[in-house]
Amino acid sequence: MQMKNKHLTDLERLEIEHALRQRTSLKKIAAKLGKHHSTLSREILSRRLASDKGAFSRITNRCIHRTDCDRRQLCMDKPDCVRRCATCPRCNRICPDFQEDVCAKLSRAPFVCNGCKDEPRCVLRKQYYIHKTAHRNYRDILVQTRRGANVTEDELLGLDALVSPLIKKGQSIHHILANNPDRFDLHLKTIYRYVAGGLLAAKNGDMPRVCMLKPRARKPVEHKVDTKCRIGRTYEDYQAFIAAAPELATVEMDTVVGRRGGKVLLTLQFVRCGFMLAFLRERNDSQSVIDVFSRLWTLAGPDLFRRLFPVLLTDNGSEFSNPKALELDSEGQLRTRVFYCDPRATNQKSRIERNHEFIRMVLPKSSSFDHLLQADVDKLMSHVNSYSRPSLQDKSPYDLFSFLHGTELLEHLHVRKIPANEILLKPRLIP
Repeated sequence: MQMKNKHLTDLERLEIEHALRQRTSLKKIAAKLGKHHSTLSREILSRRLASDKGAFSRITNRCIHRTDCDRRQLCMDKPDCVRRCATCPRCNRICPDFQEDVCAKLSRAPFVCNGCKDEPRCVLRKQYYIHKTAHRNYRDILVQTRRGANVTEDELLGLDALVSPLIKKGQSIHHILANNPDRFDLHLKTIYRYVAGGLLAAKNGDMPRVCMLKPRARKPVEHKVDTKCRIGRTYEDYQAFIAAAPELATVEMDTVVGRRGGKVLLTLQFVRCGFMLAFLRERNDSQSVIDVFSRLWTLAGPDLFRRLFPVLLTDNGSEFSNPKALELDSEGQLRTRVFYCDPRATNQKSRIERNHEFIRMVLPKSSSFDHLLQADVDKLMSHVNSYSRPSLQDKSPYDLFSFLHGTELLEHLHVRKIPANEILLKPRLIP
């Protein structure tokens, strides 16, 4: 008996999208595809796409108070303006009492706006199921789960302590495995990949026969501390979490890379005030990220840390693949929440990506960071955060951050206010 394929194909996803636009129920779609209706529910919920699409000739106001709000002159651009702010397209961006209204239909089947009769005139945030995007997301996740080193850091340290000294004595990996069969549960080629990827202290240069082979041009081995770290921490989970607690601020987290294999920067962008912190790391691994947050936890203290970093949004880099070490303190108490953007979706943390442009004005792409000290990075961020932004009403991120949270932590981190006419964003800032 031939076993049925459990994975949805691109053609099946196209049929799902078409049937949703025809307002066909999930049970009927599932019966036609030979799947269970819960399979379709999980597929749609995990791969639906959020959209800011408004409605023709209607103001896009998504505030839950839009019908009975009587606020006026929030923006102060036109002192003689008498119209209600609820009828202005800028209302949601500037009103401090804004609470987004979520369509109740999205919480029940079919969970998307495909085929909804109210969709043409609805101004609320929408969700669509698009088969091309859904299938591409499925392929990305499939590739990602099969990539990298599926080994914990403790297992890697134990393997390194056993294998590397013997390799440096001139022994081959085959010889080591053959004479220590009870101490290994890895394949021969797996250990060769770990050595080639730079995960062990031993290098290819310690094995002469390996050096005789012409190296292949391929991406280095990534070491994922937790290959299931995205479960419950996807971008959709982040949106649901923020919708339930809109008062929590988001901090976007990323890595700025210099010379490949050299020092890197960990950047943290406070979305609401545009302020950015940057920390120099010797290598791009998860432990260096954990060390940065341990330092911040000590300097800020539990109360200020939880107020500053309630939610972290980052990409899928291997350096961020140990979320529990960031979320929990030394006593196992929750101190923050970590969420991941979708693969190749830099627009989901666009603010930190745009702010990296200021760093690249001083440290161009492909330039080495190996000569930098943390004092140089602190100096750079002092100039970047003192730069006035039109989006902040010509205020600087430093001004807003110090107003909201004070300057005590900034003094500990050696970030200071630079006079406007002394700001320098050129490579000569750091000799």
